[in-house]
Amino acid sequence: MKTMTCRQLGGPCDLAHRGESHDDVINAQDKHLKEAEKAGDAAHQPARNEMKGRWKHPKKSLGWYRDMKQAFADLPEA
Repeated sequence: MKTMTCRQLGGPCDLAHRGESHDDVINAQDKHLKEAEKAGDAAHQPARNEMKGRWKHPKKSLGWYRDMKQAFADLPEA
């Protein structure tokens, strides 16, 4: 189990996302950003817009995905 924060994933806060894989924490970040958007949290809106763009254009976003995968791999086990 490893932990990445919203900020490490491109967001504005330090909410911790835990998961067994990089996909787990990326999906948790996506859910967090969706909830922040619904709550009207303007600070998270730029990160939410970027995440929506990545889901719409996955091939174009492979660089970000690879970076997050590597950042996750480099983390110590919690």
